[in-house]
Amino acid sequence: MAARPSALLDDLDTALVALAPIRRRILSALIEPASAAGLADQLGLPRQNIGYHLNALEAAGLVRLAGERRKRGFTERLFVAARNPVLDPALLQAPPHPDAVDAQDRHAADHLIAAASTLVRDVARMRQAADAEGSRLLTLTVEADVGFATPADFDAFTEDVSAAVAALARKYAAPSGRRYRLTAVAHPAAPDRPAALKN
Repeated sequence: MAARPSALLDDLDTALVALAPIRRRILSALIEPASAAGLADQLGLPRQNIGYHLNALEAAGLVRLAGERRKRGFTERLFVAARNPVLDPALLQAPPHPDAVDAQDRHAADHLIAAASTLVRDVARMRQAADAEGSRLLTLTVEADVGFATPADFDAFTEDVSAAVAALARKYAAPSGRRYRLTAVAHPAAPDRPAALKN
């Protein structure tokens, strides 16, 4: 079976199509190819109802035709959902204030959120393009937990990381070839959720 496509939800209409509860159930069920009749049995919903929502999801690019099969004298269309749809964070952000200063304050949470939003949008778009080409998008993710006894330790860590990244950027600064964006962030670790909320 061909790899499932990916989808970036970067317009409000498409996002609203994907976020309707019944359509989220259909998308979750379409990890593997299935027909409208199969989905109706699986979800306990009328076949006509499933067909209506499948048409909307297909028009929005959230599901695609994965094949056809003959069954009881009829031809069934099989659908599969886009993998890991990503909601463009820009859809949920207010436009910047016209008087805002375009400054990169490395300690500002707003700047971290803006950088993370850009990262999500750009990588999702590139993954979508790579899927369409049948190629692989090469990325790198590094995660680590660190602890600071004092604010001064955090400041020292900030300087160490900045110096290390700057040195690596100078080392890997080939004038030609594929360019990469390295974004290093640090934020307080979120507390573990109670077990009852993890399901």
